[in-house]
Amino acid sequence: MSRAPESSTDEAGRAEPAGRADAASATSRAVAEGLVGVLPALIRALERRSDRELPSPKPSEGERALLRLVAERDGITVRQAAEALLMKPNNVSALVSKLVGKGLLERMPDPADKRVAHLHSTPAARSRSNAVDALLADVVHEGLTELGTDQVAAIGAAIAGLRALTEAVHAGAG
Repeated sequence: MSRAPESSTDEAGRAEPAGRADAASATSRAVAEGLVGVLPALIRALERRSDRELPSPKPSEGERALLRLVAERDGITVRQAAEALLMKPNNVSALVSKLVGKGLLERMPDPADKRVAHLHSTPAARSRSNAVDALLADVVHEGLTELGTDQVAAIGAAIAGLRALTEAVHAGAG
């Protein structure tokens, strides 16, 4: 007894032959493996360059993520920040205390519920974050100038997809 080929659906919900779905799955897997290999190496290279080129120690990745989030969502609570960063509230609270001590964050009690603190970035935090971001952008720009036009265009074209991938992975992690 022969079995009919299975099919799947494409992004628009249309039926797709099994062979095409298998090829797409294999391509997705190869892309996933490539990203898992290249992204950590790129991040390490950026970290090493920025550590060497910044005049003082930069905040850790967790601290930078929290500072970036607070800058984007002024007044966010510790619990909301923990949810957005996929961290435990007590770990975010520890980061907040450290950053408050460095003068990079302000913690303001909620007038209606004193147990809740709203977070605000300070001018020093915004200045420091801007300096780190500018340095990292300069380092990446320098690297891009070493590539061919087609490679730079391909990387540029991938940015929207990488953002969507980040959101999809983030949603699955929460």
